[in-house]
Amino acid sequence: MPAPALHGAARGPGMTGVPPPSAPSLRGLWRWPGPFAQAQIIGWSLFALVDMVNRQLAYQDIAAALTLTAIVCPVLFTLSAGLRRVYDRFLPGGGLHWPMFLGIVLLSCAGAGLVVAVIAAARQTFGWSIPHWRPVEEIALPFVYYTAILLGWSLLLFWVRADRLRLIEHEAASIAQADALRAEIQQLRLQINPHFLFNALNGIAEEVPEHPAAAVAMLRDLTDYLRHILAGIRTPVVPVEAEIAALAAYLRIQQARFGPRLRTQVAMDPAVAGRAIANGLLQPLAENAMEHGDRSDLLELMLRVGTEGAALRIDIENTGRLAPTPRKRLSHGLGLANLRRRLDVHYPGRHSFSLAEATGEHGAGQGAATQGEATRVIATLVLEGDPCSAS
Repeated sequence: MPAPALHGAARGPGMTGVPPPSAPSLRGLWRWPGPFAQAQIIGWSLFALVDMVNRQLAYQDIAAALTLTAIVCPVLFTLSAGLRRVYDRFLPGGGLHWPMFLGIVLLSCAGAGLVVAVIAAARQTFGWSIPHWRPVEEIALPFVYYTAILLGWSLLLFWVRADRLRLIEHEAASIAQADALRAEIQQLRLQINPHFLFNALNGIAEEVPEHPAAAVAMLRDLTDYLRHILAGIRTPVVPVEAEIAALAAYLRIQQARFGPRLRTQVAMDPAVAGRAIANGLLQPLAENAMEHGDRSDLLELMLRVGTEGAALRIDIENTGRLAPTPRKRLSHGLGLANLRRRLDVHYPGRHSFSLAEATGEHGAGQGAATQGEATRVIATLVLEGDPCSAS
C-alpha cells in the first residue's frame, strides 16, 4: 500500500515554511524618514527645478546647468540638515531675538560660502563660465543668492518651530483646564447634602424597631440614590429615566420622613426616557424645593419631565414663595449656583432656567401673580441637545 500523503506540500532542504518577508512598500519607504526629511525632500526638489532653470538661463549650457544643479542641491540638503542640528543644540526655543538672528545670518553666510566654493571648483574643473559675467560677479552674486536661500530656510524653520511650541503649550493649557474642569464637576456631583444624609439615616434607625419593613424600604431607596450619585464619577451622562428614578428614590425617602406633611408626584413623558442628561443635574432643584417649600401645613412637590419642541423640559413645582432676593435663593443646600455652573459646563449656550411664582393648583395660570396671591414656586429648566460630558 502506498504511504499516506502528508498534509501540506513537501519542503526541500532549508525550507522552513515561513514566507519570505515582503519588500517594503513605497508608502512605507516614504514614511520612514519622518516629516522633517519629507519636507526637505519636497522643498529642495522644487528648488532644484527652479535653480536649474535659472542656471540654464545664465550659462546657456544644459550640461552645465544639469551638472551644477546635481552637485549643488545635495550640498544644500546636507547643509540645511546640519543647520537644523546646530539650531536645535545651540539656539533652542521658539523665540527669535537679535543675537540669535545675527548667529543665523553668520551661519547662512558660512553655508553660502561653502556652496560657492563647490560651484567654483566644479566650474574650474569643467572649464565653465557665465557669459558676460566678471569673475567677481561669479563669486559675489551666487554668494548673496545662496545666503538669502539659507537665511530664508532658517527663518522658516524657526517660524515652524515657534508655531509648534505654541500649539504644544496651547494643548497643555487646554488639558490642564479640562482636568481642572473635570475635578470641579466631580466635586459638584458629589456635594451631597449632609443634613439629608444624616436625617435619612436617623429616620431609618427610628423605623427599625417598630416598622422594619419601612426601614428596609428607606434603606433601599437611600442605596439607590447614593449609587446613582456616586456613579456620576464614571458615568457623567445618563438616561433621563435613570435620573428620574434617582430623584423618585430621594423623594420617597423624604416622604417617609415627613409623612402626611409631604405630597409628591413624578410625571415623565415616556418619549424622553432614553434621552441623555447630565448625572445629578436635577438634584439641586429637588433639594431646593424641599428646603425652601412651605412646610407649615402641607408641602406639595410635583416633578414633570417632557419636551418643549425638540428640547427637554423639566418643571419642579412646590407650594411656597420665592425668596425676596436672588442672593438668598442661592445660599442653601447644593444651591442654584451649583446648578447654574453645571449648566454652563454641560449645556453651554443651550439651556434656560427660570424661577417664577404662580397661582392656582399645580401651576394653573403660570403668569406672574400679584402679592398675596402667589402660592407656588415653579422652577423650569429647558435643555437643548445632548450634554457635554466634561469627563
